[in-house]
Amino acid sequence: MNTPKAAKAGTKAAARTAAKTATKTATQTAAKAAAAHDHGHGHGPACDDDCGHDHSHSHTLPDARGIYLISPSSAVRDPATVELACERLQQQGFKTAIDRTAFAEHQRFAGTDAQRLASLTRAAKQKLPIVMVTRGGYGIGRLLHQIDWKAMADSGKRFVGMSDFTAFNLGLLAQTGAVSYTGATAVADFGGKKVDDLTDALFGEVMRGELEILSFETQDADAVDARGILWGGNLAMLTSLLGTPYFPKIRGGILFLEDVAEHPYRIERMLTQLWQAGVLAKQKAIVLGRFSDYKLAPHDKGYDLHEVVAWLRKTVKVPVVTGLPYGHVATKATLPIGQKVGLATEKGMAHLVLDEHTH
Repeated sequence: MNTPKAAKAGTKAAARTAAKTATKTATQTAAKAAAAHDHGHGHGPACDDDCGHDHSHSHTLPDARGIYLISPSSAVRDPATVELACERLQQQGFKTAIDRTAFAEHQRFAGTDAQRLASLTRAAKQKLPIVMVTRGGYGIGRLLHQIDWKAMADSGKRFVGMSDFTAFNLGLLAQTGAVSYTGATAVADFGGKKVDDLTDALFGEVMRGELEILSFETQDADAVDARGILWGGNLAMLTSLLGTPYFPKIRGGILFLEDVAEHPYRIERMLTQLWQAGVLAKQKAIVLGRFSDYKLAPHDKGYDLHEVVAWLRKTVKVPVVTGLPYGHVATKATLPIGQKVGLATEKGMAHLVLDEHTH
């Protein structure tokens, strides 16, 4: 799949970056889609009938004064990258604070299970409104059964991370219905030699509640005009939660997926598991981000990611949209997991309506 290019409404910096790929017609189409979604299409509930969750989206702009950084998974290899990330986030107007065990080390983890669990508890109690993970890796799955999910939701914090943090995002949604975010992380996106302009702009606008529509190029999207709960994240992490109390029971949702260093046959194997478990057929659309850093073998003989997508369409018979700027890549959107959104496609473009209340 080609590298996705994104356009969005509301950010001057991002608009300049996206001007090469977005057209005036596409923006108008997205606005029309948003208006249509705001009036509703009479679709059924996004969750199971007995979920009892409130997926409404607040009309008020969220508090974006500052960011508290934690390390709930793998150890930070170079603390200087987190310090640099803080400097860059401060340049965007965020006050930052680093949890006292963010640089702890225990085997491959950022501290013992108890230390990492305690960092989540501190994050929920401290004053800054946004909690961002320093990095992914592995380890948060060991904590899921000990997390006080109600306390996490009641804190009102906006938790942001991706990759291994998908387990937290989905656990929070399954246990409480609360919205959290996936996308930018400190080390990968703000602690390197260069910060991707679009990733930086999209993160800031989502945290400030300013992003209305995310439009992106898609080569072969199926026709979609739907509303539903946006959910998903890293495919391997999502699949690992199947059958546990931390897997959300979403019907009529918009499921988005990405992964890294997974051969297409492994991607297909995980998708097959989700399909055979009845998850995929319950969704209104499947949106694919980037599946990066894998190597094909000579004996694949033409079997590649495109073949997997073709198999997915043929087998599941749910609309598939490719090209979402999200994954283990430089350019990525920050997305709200658990929020009701709209999705509309036209030739060559897809529009994800994140804020339906301003149209």
